[in-house]
Amino acid sequence: MSNPSLIRCRDAAIQAAHRAGRLLAARRGRPKTVRTKRSDIDLVTEIDRASERLIYEALRRRFPGVGFQGEERIRTNPEAPFRWCVDPVDGTTNFVHGVPVFAISIALLHQDRPVVGVVYDPVQRETFAAVRGRGAWLNGRRMHVSRIRRMRRGLLSTGFSENFRHHPAPYLRWFQAFQSRCHAVRRMGCTSLSLAYVACGRQDGFYEQDLWPWDIAAGIVLVEEASGRVTDFRGRPVCLEDGRVVASNRLIHAEMLACLSVSAPAPSQR
Repeated sequence: MSNPSLIRCRDAAIQAAHRAGRLLAARRGRPKTVRTKRSDIDLVTEIDRASERLIYEALRRRFPGVGFQGEERIRTNPEAPFRWCVDPVDGTTNFVHGVPVFAISIALLHQDRPVVGVVYDPVQRETFAAVRGRGAWLNGRRMHVSRIRRMRRGLLSTGFSENFRHHPAPYLRWFQAFQSRCHAVRRMGCTSLSLAYVACGRQDGFYEQDLWPWDIAAGIVLVEEASGRVTDFRGRPVCLEDGRVVASNRLIHAEMLACLSVSAPAPSQR
């Protein structure tokens, strides 16, 4: 696929996200079924699966040769060089409880590298979109990360996985280290929106571990195309399967990595 085709992929992803978003907005706080997956705090509803199916069908019609990896059930063409990576409801716990902080995340991977990212917030009707090498946009306006140079002036965010229940100490040390060195650390409960907020300058940094490819793939493109930086906890390029991510406005990245060095990572439950 050439860059013009990536633009077509971005536009198709936006259209699919908007269609799924109408379903989510209409059913917020009112799913008929709520089940658990990997743990008793890892929730899934019939809306997650309906949203994934809707997105899959919309993208398959436009790009039948592209693989698909959804959080819930759908997997096709895993060996294809291009593959969609989709979280149909990022922030399901918020969605179930009626908290208006959730999103749809759609990325296109080329050889496991994210090259297109779309994150759609159906409550605020905000569309964050980026194409590798073409910049990042919020509702059609160019995005850029913040320009603060010291973490003490920053607003950060993080998340705690189900691993926190079994190994809380590293998470609490990290949280204390960051909270004592910045304005505040938020827990939004929606990784893709946290990354989108770093990309548009509303937040200055984000860190978390035990993440899945569909949690972070789209957000990585957004942050990097908005002139930010995304690495693992040691400052190396992110491996989607590793699940450890630090994203920042680039200027405070070294400070964030230093804070993460105060404790060894908790054992992953993945």
